[in-house]
Amino acid sequence: MPEVFVHRVPALADNYIWLFEYAPGFAAVVDPAVADPVLEAARRLGLRLTHILNTHWHPDHVGGNDRIKAASGCQVVGPAREAGRIPGLDRAVDEGDVVRLGDHDGHVLFVGAHTAGHVAYHFPSADALFCGDTLFAMGCGRLFEGTAQDLFAALGKLSALPPETRVFCAHEYTLANARFALSVEPDNAPLKARYRQVQEQRARGEATVPFRLAEELATNPFLRAGTVEELAERRRAKDVFRG
Repeated sequence: MPEVFVHRVPALADNYIWLFEYAPGFAAVVDPAVADPVLEAARRLGLRLTHILNTHWHPDHVGGNDRIKAASGCQVVGPAREAGRIPGLDRAVDEGDVVRLGDHDGHVLFVGAHTAGHVAYHFPSADALFCGDTLFAMGCGRLFEGTAQDLFAALGKLSALPPETRVFCAHEYTLANARFALSVEPDNAPLKARYRQVQEQRARGEATVPFRLAEELATNPFLRAGTVEELAERRRAKDVFRG
C-alpha cells in the first residue's frame, strides 16, 4: 500500500486544514476554512484535490468549500445531520458509513456534541483520525449544540480507537489546554512533562498537531473524566478558565 502523507495548511488565527494525500498526487481536503491557502498548497505539492471531508457546519470548517469545488471538481462529503448547512454537499454521511479514498477506508463516526451532527473520519490503515472540533490536544470542543452526555459518548467512542492513532484536529489550542489540564490534575507526571514539551514547541513556532491518542489517554482531563457529571464540570470550568 502506498505511503500516505498528511500536509498541514495553517489558516485564519489558529485553524489547521489538512490535505490527506492518500495516493501519490491525490488528496482530500479536511475542513477547509478558506480556499486560497488550500489551492496554493495543492499547486505547490502537485496534488489533485478529489474530495472535501467536512466534520461539521461551522464557517471556519466549510468556508472554502465552494471555491475549492469550483476549482478542482472535487466531491464534498459531510455530516448527514447537517446536510442543509454544508456548502456544495454531494454525499451525506453518518455513523457506519465508509468513505473510500484510494486504498484507504475512512470510517465515519458520529460524534455530535460540539455541533449536533458532527462526524469524524477514522482511517485505520493510515493510523489517522480527523476529528474536527470534538477532540483537541488535552482538550475538547465547546458544547454549542450538544449536551455533556453527548460529549461523554463521543469522547468514549474516540478513546476506544487504537492508541497509536494520530489525531488531526482543527485548531492549535494545545498550550492553553495544557494549562487548564494542569489545574485539574496538577500531580499528573506525564501531563507536566507534556506541558514542558508543548511550551518549547510553541516557543520555536512549531505546531503541536497531530498527536497520538495514547498521549490523550494519559493527559487529557476530558478523556480521563470518569462520569458524565465530572466531564460536565470540567467543561464548565474550562469555559471560564483564565489561567
